[in-house]
Amino acid sequence: MSEPIQTTPLFQDVIRKRRSVRKFEPGHTVGKDVLERIVDCGRWAPSGANAQCFDFLVIDEPAVRDEVMGVFLRQAQRLVDHAKGFPAVKKTYLANTVAIIIVLGDPRWKVCFPQATTPGWDKEYKENNEAIFLCSIGAAIQNIQLGVAAEGLTSAWLSGGGEDITNRELAELLGYPDWMRAYGTIPIGFPAATQNRRYRRPLAQALHWNGYETGKYRSHDQVDFYESTLRPFAMYRDEESLETWDDRAEKLGDWDAAFTSAIPNPSGELEPEAEFDKPRTQGQATKRRHKD
Repeated sequence: MSEPIQTTPLFQDVIRKRRSVRKFEPGHTVGKDVLERIVDCGRWAPSGANAQCFDFLVIDEPAVRDEVMGVFLRQAQRLVDHAKGFPAVKKTYLANTVAIIIVLGDPRWKVCFPQATTPGWDKEYKENNEAIFLCSIGAAIQNIQLGVAAEGLTSAWLSGGGEDITNRELAELLGYPDWMRAYGTIPIGFPAATQNRRYRRPLAQALHWNGYETGKYRSHDQVDFYESTLRPFAMYRDEESLETWDDRAEKLGDWDAAFTSAIPNPSGELEPEAEFDKPRTQGQATKRRHKD
């Protein structure tokens, strides 16, 4: 018989309360003590070899915040110009943040992770160490976002800071070495409106017991459909379940069961690896890519 486990419902509530919000009320401030508590959540994140391969830059001075916003306004325009079809968001809302936290990754600390002792294993461990490094930084970013939610504030995660041009501009502005990288930029503020939870896959579809359940495999075509057609709606609609969408039949069509049921792949068949470095099909969300 399994033993009962003591849980803390409050922590589950914090997780579910976290939102990616890009509309903040203007005119608010918070104390440095609040921001320190939030950053301390990031400090307690797990990391490979306990190397703590991250630093946290907190921007709470309005003049510096506005300069950081300028960097991201230029970054957003590059998305419009060079990544057509991606639902880019204008970054002007950064003007209403109470602070912006930038999570830097310091690649030197990868030396602390497992290293190959023979040339034949270099590739194996180099790739593995990159994964350890990125997962460590991702854990810190997530902890910070949960810390924000616990304080009754809200945030988003701007992964665009890690692009070469954007990172170089941020490094010049904020004074860190440009060989470090801004893997996470987290604007913090008071939400301008209450937002419901964004789309989440059904738990029964994502959860596998004691081995990979092939009926829950999502096909190449399903990925194509999401990227080309469903993505902008799933990213920004304030509905956790696709089953509640008024235009569910229109938006999902033949893919309804694949996105709303526990078994998206009734045949249980798996597919060989395919190339997904770039979009493979064209739909409502991708048609702009093919325009000049």
